[in-house]
Amino acid sequence: MRIATTVFLTDRTIAPVRLARALEERGFSGLYLPEHTHIPVTRDTAAPMGGELPEMYGRTLDPFVALGQASAVTERLHLGTGITLVAQRDPIDLAKQVATLDHLSGGRVTLGIGYGWNVEEAADHGVEWRTRRELVRDRMALMRALWSPQPTAYVGQFSSVQASSAYPKPVQPPRELAPGVPLHGPRTLIGGQAGPKLFAAIADHSDGWLPIGGGGLTESLPALRQVWETAGRDPKSLQVVPYAVQPTPGKMSHYADLGIEEVVLQLPSEGEPEVLAVLDDFARYL
Repeated sequence: MRIATTVFLTDRTIAPVRLARALEERGFSGLYLPEHTHIPVTRDTAAPMGGELPEMYGRTLDPFVALGQASAVTERLHLGTGITLVAQRDPIDLAKQVATLDHLSGGRVTLGIGYGWNVEEAADHGVEWRTRRELVRDRMALMRALWSPQPTAYVGQFSSVQASSAYPKPVQPPRELAPGVPLHGPRTLIGGQAGPKLFAAIADHSDGWLPIGGGGLTESLPALRQVWETAGRDPKSLQVVPYAVQPTPGKMSHYADLGIEEVVLQLPSEGEPEVLAVLDDFARYL
C-alpha cells in the first residue's frame, strides 16, 4: 500500500516546505490538507468529534497555497485535499487553482471534495445547507467543463459558464464515467459517511471514496461496489482511500486484505520536532 499523510497545518505548526521534504525523504507517498476558511465564534453546529472544537480548525492554512509550496520542493510527493469545501468556493476560480497546481506539479494532484459539517461557516459563503450536495455536483460539472480539452459551455441549476479558453488544463488524462463519456480533471475522491446518497454521488462524478477514519469498510465496500457497477463504472477503476487513520498493524493488515492500495495517516497539528517524531514512527508501515 501507498502510505500518505494528512495534517492540520496552521500558523503554529511545522511549515509546509519542511513537512513535504521530510515526507519525500522518508518515502511517504503523499500529503493531504483540510480546509476551513473561518470558524464563526457563535456556532450551534456540534463539532464532528464531539466536545470542544480544537483551535486548529480556525487556524488552517489555505490548502492550495500550502500544497503549492510543497510541490515546489518535491518531485514525487502526491498532493491532495481532504477535503475541499466546493460549495464554499467560486467554481471558476477553483477550477483554475486545481488545474494550475496539477500543471505545476506534473499531475500529482488528488482533489478530495466533500459537503462540510459547519452550517455557520457555509452560511457566511451564501450556502443553503439543504441543497449543498446538489450545489457541489453542479460546481464540479462546471469545473469539468472548463477542464475539457475544447471550449465547453455549462448551464446548471446553480451556476453556468460560457464556452471558454481556460488554461492550464489538468495533466491527468480523462477516465470513463461510461463508454464514450469522459471524466476530465485530476483524481477526485468524495469524503463522507457511508450511505446511499454519498455512494450515488461517488459513482456519478468521482473516482472513488475518501472514508474519514476508515472504519466499517468490510460492510460498506460491497454496497459501494454494487452502486458503482450499477452506474456502469469499471469495477477495477474504483478507488477507496481510508483517510485520517490512526494506524495499528492489525488495521493496516485489514486494509491490505480488503485490497486497499492507499491509506492516509493522521499527523498531529504540532511543531516540527513532534511531527517528525511521529513520521519516524509511521515509517514502519512503509
